[in-house]
Amino acid sequence: MNILPKYGLLQYRNAARIYSKPVTESLQLFKEESKFLKVSVFVSYKQEELEELDSAINFLKGFGVLIYADYIFNKQENVENNTLDTPEHLKQEIESKIKDNKKFIFLATENAIQSKQCKWEIRYASTQKSLDQIAILPVREDYTDYGGAEYLQKYPYIQKNVITPDTYDVKFPNGNVMELGAWLAS
Repeated sequence: MNILPKYGLLQYRNAARIYSKPVTESLQLFKEESKFLKVSVFVSYKQEELEELDSAINFLKGFGVLIYADYIFNKQENVENNTLDTPEHLKQEIESKIKDNKKFIFLATENAIQSKQCKWEIRYASTQKSLDQIAILPVREDYTDYGGAEYLQKYPYIQKNVITPDTYDVKFPNGNVMELGAWLAS
């Protein structure tokens, strides 16, 4: 698996801005974006990794998609609607959002692949979506593969194009490759 280095992903954080913003403010801005003519993408991530989430969203925004990540929406909506963050309510909300969004991307950091919640989300997504609607965005501190995460190998993953390093592809388990922008638009 061609793994993106963490520093490579983090370069997208604040890359399109004139000045830096705190992670929480940056994530809130994504909620306010237009939904017009955009493919919707559910991003699964480890809850404590907000900087990685912000970086991944900035990376994916370059492809003109609408991102759903529960951090952006659930916290504020639950306060506004006086709903409780019970485990059952959160589970139902996540199930609904995975179904509603066209694509599913798992931000596969070292911590996320060990997370029970993230494992549950990708297993649930695989029951609701076809394999060509799911992708792994593998991120590590170094370029080594993940140990003990063989389940990830059955899903397509996002990688840098080996010929044109400024572009990204989705590589499928059967070896087929599709440009990331085309995959997101399909």
